[in-house]
Amino acid sequence: MTETALREQMVQMAHSLFMRGYSSGGAGNLSCRLPEGGFLVTPTNSSFGTLDPATLSQLDAQGEHIAGERPSKEAVMHLAFYRSRPTVGGIVHLHSPALTAVSCLPGLKVDNCLPPITPYYVMRVGKLPLVPYYRPGDSGLAEAVAALAPTHSAMLLANHGPVVSGGSLREAIYNAEELEDTARLFLILLPHGMVMLTDSQIADLEKTFKKS
Repeated sequence: MTETALREQMVQMAHSLFMRGYSSGGAGNLSCRLPEGGFLVTPTNSSFGTLDPATLSQLDAQGEHIAGERPSKEAVMHLAFYRSRPTVGGIVHLHSPALTAVSCLPGLKVDNCLPPITPYYVMRVGKLPLVPYYRPGDSGLAEAVAALAPTHSAMLLANHGPVVSGGSLREAIYNAEELEDTARLFLILLPHGMVMLTDSQIADLEKTFKKS
């Protein structure tokens, strides 16, 4: 896909997320790798609902801002993810309601914040580890994400929200949508209890739908 097409896609998909309540105001950020190296990221304090393809922030492979508006303060986190997981082509960081609510719950399992209640959660995400709280833009957050990225396509930032990757921006967004749906189901079921997939069922899914 050309850079022009990627810019248009980022704006269109961001608008879709905004209209469905996955991001409000200037919250959240998206990025995608560019064919010639480096990546595009949403500008700081920008709304997913009003992005302009021409003013998206462009960074080189070292994370230096080379074009467009000033990048999100979380650009360093995106760079860390790309460097740690070369197969990633797009990254989504949202403040979506259900996942952000889960990120504030006590007693979460650090290695997997959500139980395996649907096959699609296992197929698209696998496990969702918890990243300890860091203030937005903290360099420690980027380091924590980089440490998990080689073995996890998504993670949940404590008291903050999800960071989700994919082979492309479109795939990253689909993964994030599935993750938000899983969190919503989890919160609905929480007062009632839930039936989870068995270890053998999970192993079968992992074998059949192995992720890169």
